[in-house]
Amino acid sequence: MKNKFLRLILILTLALFMTSCAKAPVETGKPQATAKPAATPAATEKPKEPEPDAFYTEYINDANRPIAVMIDNDNKDAWPQAGLSDAYLVYEITVEGSATRLMALFPYSAETAKIGPVRSSRHYFLDYALEHDAIYTHFGWSPKAMNDIPALGVNNINGIYDAAAFWRENKFKGDYHSAYTSIEKIKANIGTKGYRTNREKTPLNFAKNIKDIEGQVANSVNFAFAGFYSVKFMYNAESGTYARYVNGNPYELQEKVDIAAENIIVMTMNEAPLGDGSARINIFDVGEGTGYYITRGKYIPITWSKADRDQKTVFKDAAGKEIELNPGQTWIEIVSPKMAVTIE
Repeated sequence: MKNKFLRLILILTLALFMTSCAKAPVETGKPQATAKPAATPAATEKPKEPEPDAFYTEYINDANRPIAVMIDNDNKDAWPQAGLSDAYLVYEITVEGSATRLMALFPYSAETAKIGPVRSSRHYFLDYALEHDAIYTHFGWSPKAMNDIPALGVNNINGIYDAAAFWRENKFKGDYHSAYTSIEKIKANIGTKGYRTNREKTPLNFAKNIKDIEGQVANSVNFAFAGFYSVKFMYNAESGTYARYVNGNPYELQEKVDIAAENIIVMTMNEAPLGDGSARINIFDVGEGTGYYITRGKYIPITWSKADRDQKTVFKDAAGKEIELNPGQTWIEIVSPKMAVTIE
């Protein structure tokens, strides 16, 4: 009995010892959120700028001189023309008889296989060929242009003397409307003549990317050159460019494409009879004047100034800041102050 009592005391003592050694329970309460390691902030990527237009990149990246070609536009016998869709810049200026002639500038890197009909030179077009440091291609010349080309040091290719650079098509239209050339043939002639090909001037002030301007609405631009000849540019909001119409009809080229102009510049310029015994005129392109810059459905008034025949034409907005052209094909329309120009 005594042994049983001692055994019971030992068991109780051992139980109390084990209980005192056990850890006290921890109150968990509400579950705590597990702290996540701070995320490393992702590097902020700059938004990519839109790619510049092909005309811009092709011209600006071309270290060589542009090629200027005189294009016939006297009457319907000159239409449709070829090659103008590859030009990055086209000048349209009045000649005798209230008709117009075109001078198209192509980057040296162009591969245009057919350009024309090629027509004769007028002296005031030389001023813009010089301004752009262009190699000037034409077929014939007026007496003043004939004198000015060597006097001004214009590097030229003339179909009268450089027949290998041209060929004839549509002879039934007459010699005036049947001469054509190509960039390949022009380059071959440049090599024969040993003309400098590296570009020393870049007169046009192109923006790197297309941007809208704050101006008035310009969905259509109308030029009433003469009773037999009118030009209209119609804005296409989807493409952001202007299609060209002549006498109310779409201006389709021989290669079955339409003009898609990104920019139109209107320059108002005085003109007068040249006084050479013919109906030829003089255009006063040295000095200053007014005009409009038209792009992407809007227009703003501008001023232009040109210090000398071979100097850059500077275009400024109303605040006196030089304008930047949107990358793309540009048409420069030089008109008399008396001519009706309607922008709607």
